[in-house]
Amino acid sequence: MVFELEADATIPAEYVLLTHYLGEPADLELERKIGVYLRRIQCAHGGWALFHAGGFDVSATVKAYFALKMIGDSPTADHMIRARGALLAHGGAGACNVFTRILLALFGVLSWRAVPKMPVEIILLPRWSPIHLSKISYWARTVIVPLLVLLALRPRARNPRRVRIDELFCQPPKSIRTLPRGAHQKEPWSSGFFLLDKVLRVAEPRFPPALRAKAMEKSVAFVDERLNSDDGLGAIFPAMANAVMMYAALGVPPEDPRRAVARKALDKLLVVKDAEAYCQPCLSPVWDTALACHALLEAGSPTADRAAVAGLRWLQPLQVLRVAGDWAVQRPGVRPGGWAFQYRNDHYPDLDDTAVVVMAMDRACHGIADPGAFACAIDRGREWVEGLQSANGGWAAFDADNTFHYLNNIPFADHGALLDPPTVDVAARCASMFAQLGETASSPRMRAALRYLEREQREDGSWFGRWGVNYIYGSWSALCAFAVAGVDVRSPVVRKSADWLISIQNVDGGWGEGCESYKLDYKGWEPAPSVASQTAWALLGLMAAGLVDHPAVENGIAWLLEAQDANSGWQEDHYTGGGFPRVFYLRYHGYSTIFPLWALARFRNLKRGATRRIAFGM
Repeated sequence: MVFELEADATIPAEYVLLTHYLGEPADLELERKIGVYLRRIQCAHGGWALFHAGGFDVSATVKAYFALKMIGDSPTADHMIRARGALLAHGGAGACNVFTRILLALFGVLSWRAVPKMPVEIILLPRWSPIHLSKISYWARTVIVPLLVLLALRPRARNPRRVRIDELFCQPPKSIRTLPRGAHQKEPWSSGFFLLDKVLRVAEPRFPPALRAKAMEKSVAFVDERLNSDDGLGAIFPAMANAVMMYAALGVPPEDPRRAVARKALDKLLVVKDAEAYCQPCLSPVWDTALACHALLEAGSPTADRAAVAGLRWLQPLQVLRVAGDWAVQRPGVRPGGWAFQYRNDHYPDLDDTAVVVMAMDRACHGIADPGAFACAIDRGREWVEGLQSANGGWAAFDADNTFHYLNNIPFADHGALLDPPTVDVAARCASMFAQLGETASSPRMRAALRYLEREQREDGSWFGRWGVNYIYGSWSALCAFAVAGVDVRSPVVRKSADWLISIQNVDGGWGEGCESYKLDYKGWEPAPSVASQTAWALLGLMAAGLVDHPAVENGIAWLLEAQDANSGWQEDHYTGGGFPRVFYLRYHGYSTIFPLWALARFRNLKRGATRRIAFGM
């Protein structure tokens, strides 16, 4: 099962701009449909936001405007005038982020002086170096390596329509020299790295040509090895697009198998409908299928059970058993055994998907499937998760101990998302998996995990949600882990979180939380409209805390039933998926179906059962 996965305007805009960068024959009908989509999601403030009904974002607006102008929209059109006016009121396109600056430099709009210095030679640095590819996240690694080649070669977009966007700047674009800084960046690290940028600008031209050739060769080899067939480098749009541009800059012809398969991977991300089209940032079939299996197993009808087992059988051969991916740099003695988020991404399986798949398989084996049907898959998945626990007791999404926080202060990291440290939601999922598989709370691994979760609880009782929006998601995840681990529901850590969830319930009975909750100066929950998926998370969390009979749960269930539409689904335009806090958010189109079904079925099951305790890790 795979649902649409929608981000903001940047990905479809970048897809359009990529085709013009390469000088490909124009697909006018596809461009027309993407134009319809971009115009539809333009906000009332005149620009484009990072999520539904969000605030103005400079970089998203620059890319959307550039793409629409490339498609053929006149700068005198009303929507273009409004976008341009909003941009200029926010300091103009010169206030855009690093990734947008690189795009504009490739099109010749900005000087390369406006882009942080990232010499390709950094790929040759030893592992003990303070800056090394193994010290950053998988997504940053796959994006940066082909980008290093582009930054070294500085190619110019073909741009056959000769479109420029100088009108979006408050000063001549080529005069921009100051590098952007992220609000998260701290002294003295920030100033030190920005000084290093100045040193590199002087030193780089003096690097030996042989060293550059070696670095280029190693960068290309990195990409070649991880091309991932037509699922793409890292199976994420930015890395895939950079790979295609890298091959083009190196003179690799379009018919070369490497460039051809890299380009094909991008088209697999398109969602083309009758009236409009957009490009997804990646695909989520493993995640969608695993979550759907949990909801179906909770529903428990013969039809639902058969569908769940079919889904798990589909997932089984997608387990990565032979490739020791980049995670093995930190854990060389661990055997592979995880699942990726996408159809295939063998170098980059993730802990969250693996834990969720294993729990669904284990649950099926204790009720509706042959007890041995998924035994080997469960064992290998458990073994891999065991090996990736970080030193602080938690788990990250893709790597272990990826906690080199000083690197978020380099000029390139104005987005603040260079790393993959342990997070509550993933750690809770992994702890839930071990508890469901029979590991007791007294084992060293579980003790460390539960202590990590306890340390991360906020004063108000909530937990931060890295991959879902936000504290509702994190609190649901943690409460499930404590419940299945057998922690007393009357314990302070559980009661405090349950009380927080009850305190933020909306008067209509539902729950909601905005993406603004990721702001750096967050001081506490702010009211937001009730949303189906977030209401379901809150309900699942409260039921994990033993409160199935509480009025808050009864009211939440009533809200879900009342909000259900004529097609037995729930309308949800809000973005409740996390990408990178304050930078990138996701709308999982399946969440509004999967999680309400799950919550309603669990409520029914607990009400009918002899116990009020949940029996599974989610």
